[in-house]
Amino acid sequence: MAKVFTITEGVENLGALKSGGQGSVFKGKRIGEIITAIKILPTPIFSETGDDKNFTSFQNEVQKLKKVNEDPNPNVVTITNSGITESGNFPFIEMEYIEGPDLAELLKPPHAPIFTIKETLKVAEQLSNALAHCHKVEVKHGDIKSNNVKFNIHNGNYILLDFGLSVMSDEQRRTSLRQAGAIEFMAPEQFEGHLYYESEIYSFGVIIFELLCGTVPFPLADNGETARNAVMVSHLENGVPNLLSIRQEQLPEDWPGEKKKEEMQVPEWLLSMIYKCLEKKPADRFSNGMMLQEYIVRNSILAASNLEWGTERLVKVEQENDRLAKENRALLDQIADLEKINLRHAHLSGIQYQRKKRMSAGVRAALIAGCLVAILAVAAIFINAFSKNKEVESNTVSTPIVRTANIPLTPEQNFQLGNARTLLTTGRLSEARVIFRSLAVQDIPEAMYEYGNLTLLNNDDPENCAEGMTYLNRAISKGYIPAKRTAGLLFAFAADTLALKQKGYFGCVFNVDVKRGAKLLMEATMQGDSTASTLLDELNIKYGSR
Repeated sequence: MAKVFTITEGVENLGALKSGGQGSVFKGKRIGEIITAIKILPTPIFSETGDDKNFTSFQNEVQKLKKVNEDPNPNVVTITNSGITESGNFPFIEMEYIEGPDLAELLKPPHAPIFTIKETLKVAEQLSNALAHCHKVEVKHGDIKSNNVKFNIHNGNYILLDFGLSVMSDEQRRTSLRQAGAIEFMAPEQFEGHLYYESEIYSFGVIIFELLCGTVPFPLADNGETARNAVMVSHLENGVPNLLSIRQEQLPEDWPGEKKKEEMQVPEWLLSMIYKCLEKKPADRFSNGMMLQEYIVRNSILAASNLEWGTERLVKVEQENDRLAKENRALLDQIADLEKINLRHAHLSGIQYQRKKRMSAGVRAALIAGCLVAILAVAAIFINAFSKNKEVESNTVSTPIVRTANIPLTPEQNFQLGNARTLLTTGRLSEARVIFRSLAVQDIPEAMYEYGNLTLLNNDDPENCAEGMTYLNRAISKGYIPAKRTAGLLFAFAADTLALKQKGYFGCVFNVDVKRGAKLLMEATMQGDSTASTLLDELNIKYGSR
């Protein structure tokens, strides 16, 4: 009878889950009924000393990997143990076992062949969060692909797992990927043996493309050498196929016509993000997971603010219209009563009569003016709601036009400001930040706000955080509306670190001042900022009243 493969003391081998060129994954049970997943790497270690370069490399990479779990992340698998197997002396990594299907399985029957836009956005947000977390501690996963992202059926989160390649040496990783890597997800530079943060951004783009289209940009016909070479050449030389055309062809037949129409309205910013991720040159992509996540968070917030103008918001507008209409009728009734009073007192003396008439006319004019103000307010609400609904119908998220302090700019300042805006909307945030910094010291409100906000996002240096808040407050003093909205968010939700992390504020510590935050959000709302209105609604839900 063959000897059962022993992993390590205290772990029962429950059988293989999958195997490949990068190693094998087994299902294990720890004492105490804890189920785990164990990644066993294919290169044996003959001596657990510094004389064995494989052992030294493994130990060094494991030390780096431990940083991933120093600050737990809801979208990154927890690594529980590592070591050398008792049978065969193979290095292994033990991770929590995630129960649920991976992304590749979710694209197969009985599931639809493509993801909905809403679910794709959820994956993009959570996977970018995982990449940002890893890259922030200088860990490259090394094998980003759809079957390394699982859907946790217990909490509904998407989890990045299988850090096997991250603990291999560079040479081991290159050999493994050449022989059996998921070539459809590999960036062009990986075929030359290079792995950068930008390489994982490319793989991320392939995954999101696959979810929307049901296929990767360059599919692998079979696992033969010819087919693999063809895919490699495509990654190196061919342009990315038209995503919308492929998605149109893959729409499930059982989806109703209205749903098919809605599901073809992929947001412009999401399409731009995917194509930027899939640029051939690493320098043309997002530079790391933090920059990618920042772009997604920024555009998701803008999208949410537009979608706020849905049925619920229009119901509120209609209710407000009814209230103002009733006030209008009451004012007209008062005017009619005043007319009757004037007629009854027509016998007054000339002077008295003229004085009374002037007074009545003044009251009447005031009441009419009040009616006009009320009517104009209703019209403004409906015009605003109509324009917002048009934005939702087009499903295109654009940067809102905001009012700034009336400060004249030189042609050079205007040029630089426009350049910085372009860099910001295309995800080149570090470059945009440099330009905004140079304009911020020139007291330009928009630049002070953008520089302050970019400094606060994904930052944990106390000095940088203080500088960011300084520029944010300077923009507020100039009356810049987005600065009021952002500062309002940071003060009102300072105690809710999870909410701030979801909006991109990871490291800075903000003073809790709900009253001041609510005041700033209210001011921004009254000045037409719909995102501030959304945040006020969230604050209302959180604390029960504004």
